[in-house]
Amino acid sequence: MQGSANLNIMIKAARKAGRSLVKDFREVENLQVSMKGAGDFVSRADIAAEAILKEELLGARPTYGWLAEESEEIAGVDPTRRWIVDPLDGTTNFLHGLPHWAVSIALEHKGQIVAGVIFDPAKDEMFYAEKGTGAWLNDSNRIRVSGRRRMIEGVFATGIPFAAKRTLPATLKDLARLMPECAGVRRFGSAALDLAYVAAGRYDGYWERELNLWDIAAGYLIVKEAGALVEGIRPDQDPLASGSLLCANNDIFSSLAKTIRDPK
Repeated sequence: MQGSANLNIMIKAARKAGRSLVKDFREVENLQVSMKGAGDFVSRADIAAEAILKEELLGARPTYGWLAEESEEIAGVDPTRRWIVDPLDGTTNFLHGLPHWAVSIALEHKGQIVAGVIFDPAKDEMFYAEKGTGAWLNDSNRIRVSGRRRMIEGVFATGIPFAAKRTLPATLKDLARLMPECAGVRRFGSAALDLAYVAAGRYDGYWERELNLWDIAAGYLIVKEAGALVEGIRPDQDPLASGSLLCANNDIFSSLAKTIRDPK
């Protein structure tokens, strides 16, 4: 797809940050895996990738605002536009040498996500979309959600929160209700890639709570442009504002939503 100037800036920035992260990722296996040593290293890799993205994105569009995981928010001279960035989604995977993590960049205009890029450097997969133009993978492959119609045939993704998060009990109840009704549930550790995989038809649906805006902003647009229905886990929730999100293809969405929202 021939994208806009802004989309091309985003793709270029994601690739540059991805190269930096791949270089650091190769060093992870050489580290003594301790919370101090390896954790500090990954934090430095994360911050370095964010610095690259900040330089590329704000260098190209200096009037835009900035919201990212590792740095302070910047109010842009142009109050209608801002970059929303996660330089390393899947930090725990990165720390453990698991090749499943991504760079996520979204562009917001007047409160709406209008462009999104999710780059998986380990697999060289670039997922991207602009509002109204569909979702794409790499240079020319348009992607769409799966065509499965029955829950029992579907594979779903979620994040299982660690014990410190207050939504762990709710997620465990979700799993107890959903797993007997489907072909499987996957927990791969990257919300951005979970959404990208629904967009590409690899998963049939996804849900998760307690997400940050930078985790899901790009994926939210990409999965919608691929044909998914997206709502909050409660129907009155705004997924981006609440960090509570549920999505699936048109045929499966109502069954998945009923299962996850079941209060029993």
